[in-house]
Amino acid sequence: MDTATFLKQLASLPGYKGQVVHVEHLPARKARYGQLERPLPGPLQSALKRVGAERLYSHQAQAINAARRGQHLILATGTASGKTLAYNVPVLEAIVADRNARALYLFPTKALAQDQLRSLAALTEGDVRSIRFGTYDGDTPQAARSRLRREASILLTNPDMLHVGILPNHNLWAGFFANLRFVVVDEAHVYRGVFGSHVANVLRRLWRVCARYGAAPQIIACSATIANPGEHLHRLAGIEPVVIDDDGAPASARDFVLWNPPFVDAARTARRSANIEAARLLAQLVQSGVRTIAFSRARRVAELILLYARRILQDQAPALVDRIRAYRAGYRPEQRREIEHGLRAGGNLLGVTATSALELGIDIGDLDASLLVGYPGTIASLWQQAGRAGRGTRQALSLLIAQDNPLDQYFMRHPRDLFGRPHEHALIDPSNPYVLEQHLPCAAHESPLSRGAEEGEVAPVFQESWGARASPRRALPGGRRGGRAVASRARAPRTPGASLPTGLAAGDDEDLFGPGFVSAMVTLEDSGRLIYQGDRWYAPAGSYPAEDVSLRALAGSRVALLNAADGFRIMEEIEATSALFRVHPGAIYLHQGESFVVRELDLDIGHAILEPAQVNHYTQPREINDVRIVRSLAHKQFDGATTYLGTLRVTQQVIGYRRIQQFREEVLSVVDLDLPSQTFETVGVWWDVPEAIIQQVRRRRLDLAGGLHAMEHAAIGLLPLFAMCDRWDIGGLSTPRHPDTEAAQVFIYDAFPGGVGIAEKGFELVADLWRATHDAVRDCPCEDGCPSCIQSPKCGSNNEPLDKQAAILILAELLKRS
Repeated sequence: MDTATFLKQLASLPGYKGQVVHVEHLPARKARYGQLERPLPGPLQSALKRVGAERLYSHQAQAINAARRGQHLILATGTASGKTLAYNVPVLEAIVADRNARALYLFPTKALAQDQLRSLAALTEGDVRSIRFGTYDGDTPQAARSRLRREASILLTNPDMLHVGILPNHNLWAGFFANLRFVVVDEAHVYRGVFGSHVANVLRRLWRVCARYGAAPQIIACSATIANPGEHLHRLAGIEPVVIDDDGAPASARDFVLWNPPFVDAARTARRSANIEAARLLAQLVQSGVRTIAFSRARRVAELILLYARRILQDQAPALVDRIRAYRAGYRPEQRREIEHGLRAGGNLLGVTATSALELGIDIGDLDASLLVGYPGTIASLWQQAGRAGRGTRQALSLLIAQDNPLDQYFMRHPRDLFGRPHEHALIDPSNPYVLEQHLPCAAHESPLSRGAEEGEVAPVFQESWGARASPRRALPGGRRGGRAVASRARAPRTPGASLPTGLAAGDDEDLFGPGFVSAMVTLEDSGRLIYQGDRWYAPAGSYPAEDVSLRALAGSRVALLNAADGFRIMEEIEATSALFRVHPGAIYLHQGESFVVRELDLDIGHAILEPAQVNHYTQPREINDVRIVRSLAHKQFDGATTYLGTLRVTQQVIGYRRIQQFREEVLSVVDLDLPSQTFETVGVWWDVPEAIIQQVRRRRLDLAGGLHAMEHAAIGLLPLFAMCDRWDIGGLSTPRHPDTEAAQVFIYDAFPGGVGIAEKGFELVADLWRATHDAVRDCPCEDGCPSCIQSPKCGSNNEPLDKQAAILILAELLKRS
């Protein structure tokens, strides 16, 4: 599409007030090709020719060569770079050579698995038609499940089904696991935070089950471009992979527009809603016949944009109202398939508002434009979302519509930092005690847990598969064998090619599951969730622990949303941990552009009752928290300003919500609630503000509490610059006098029990965080503070007190000491 013409058209519209602040032209990139170390079998050569892939891009050839050598690998390249082919080719080649060989494909969503099923079907026509494969997930009929267990050479599933349906019933899959040659982990960058920490433990459980049946599968992973692909896969799967990250695929030309909504007041303290801007742009693009996807970070926002855009089209082009839809997690399978079909060639949809559910590699045809409503949180997601438009040689348009927060506004003022920015680190913590304590009973249910074999003996579970010699047995406290006294141990000889996950060679579950295993086992045994007998730990008879563990939340329970106007049928389900924030009494919940008001929330029963509502507002929760220091784990000295990393005990509570008018985004009212608090331990970073800086603040008659509070808000908003996280993944507290230290301090912590590595990254790069925070607050054009710099939508104290000048002074003085 002609970007210049379209932007001129936008500039002529009544609502245009100079929103375009930067246009980055990204030229087209030519393909680079590579060679295989040996030719492919004839049937596979024919298959590649049939799908138009006679020549392999350089990264595809490198990946296939590494896979054929038996190496674990991770392929980290851009959107639409042909990563799927890089694992399908070696897998199909192995199955053609050995019809008993099996492969397990893991995708983060059911929709992606369905999409890749179609790609695999296209590749296996003709001479390789006889290879059996299929998806195994919650939508798979029972009859098909039995057939897949018996016949499938390639099984496409997701970590959730592997966790709750396959591993606990591994005896039904004995033939599959005994012949498992490959495990493919697609979209590995998605496995970060709590979800990634859960999946890391599921993979460790998978390795134990494979070992039980004598299999040592090779791992092939694919990822978007991130800063640490090799380290990430090592933490995720416990192996040392080959990293292939030099992208040889071609790319279409793209114009990337930074769009900053205009101020709505003379004091320049608030900007027009990004949701409204996105709806107007979406409506304009659709009316121009431009197939468009609009990404947002929350389900509610995707639904709001759909609602707004449909209202605009109802006035301007009524025939197009039904040609835009929303797509997000929570919809029924048939709804998702219908929307996916409507976006492909010949489909009736011109636009879709979506969450990250469509960020991944689902084939949705050729789109011309992508709207990113707010910075998506990571550079990886930015390019994944932008890359959903303009596939092939078609020129594309991408627009990043800034929200009124410190991070988005930082990029609006520093576009070079956005387009030249290195990718962030993916962060997970498989040893998070809250996660580990959920998966160890699952592992014990699948096969009893142990801490290694006697000296000179191999643990029975691992002996047949690895042919390993075991480590010396160590003494446990209390007379049990297997403690921590010996620092080194004998390692199993490694077979050529892929190396073994840590701990498998010796049958030592402590090594496999890592730090925290011992303390978790003590807790689980004391609570009766594990039973110790004969040097092993067992799950209680009759238990099925996996069904109580959700991979996408720290607590396993879920809340069903019931539509009172439709016979109390389940509309969708959400995690119980987020229910108090999303479906508290009085909350407005959006589903396919329709508004529902929450009448009742019962966490004990696990349901919320909703009714359709004709309202002109939505709601936003308000929360407060309290932070106490449990222990300090590390510290840094900066000329009197000490920064700490440690364990914190956090108590948080939803105390009410704001009713915000649609379109105008004005706060209509503030409602108080009396809801239960939640307490958990997590990891945090905090720093002292030296007395000398405090005195400077007072001499200038600035507000110390307001300055600390402003710094806390802004630092939380900017921390995602350095870690793959969202500001909603982070909590904070500031105080002129904390009761545990009697000092002025600012706390920032992982908003997940046990932590997932965000605070550690903040501690490591604290001086960089201070610098980015200082620059963002200083450069904001407002006078006294606004949502673009120091105000937070989460703040339970109504963003009071805040002092922008005090925050700038404190940060400047901290930087002098760093």
